[in-house]
Amino acid sequence: MPPLHTLTGAIYLTQILGSAFLSILFLQSGIDKIIDYRSNLEWLKGHFAKSPLAGVVPILLAAITLLEVAAGALSAIGCLMLIVSRETTIGFYGAVSSAVVLIALFFGQRMAKDYAGAAVLVPYFLLTLVTIYLLAQ
Repeated sequence: MPPLHTLTGAIYLTQILGSAFLSILFLQSGIDKIIDYRSNLEWLKGHFAKSPLAGVVPILLAAITLLEVAAGALSAIGCLMLIVSRETTIGFYGAVSSAVVLIALFFGQRMAKDYAGAAVLVPYFLLTLVTIYLLAQ
């Protein structure tokens, strides 16, 4: 492990922390959707009731749940791989998957005309872009 007070050490630490953050974010969200599927589905049906996506909410919920769990799992495995072997490939794909999830969520919020909800996603997306960049090092 490089000394953390060097540029190389800081990049390494930021790679680990970014991957850990994304794994927590998406595993918690995806697992919550699985455990509390009915409540999530009912809330989303109401949220999208007046949008063009109203008729496909169950399909979209299944898709976003799968994407979130995959992004979270890849990020968690990538975080562990960074710690154990300094290998960034799995973490990189976890971060890329996370960006795809956030784009999908952003699209949904915009379609539902929940502009405040869409705005909340922007810092997450920026963190994800930084993590992608750092894991590509």
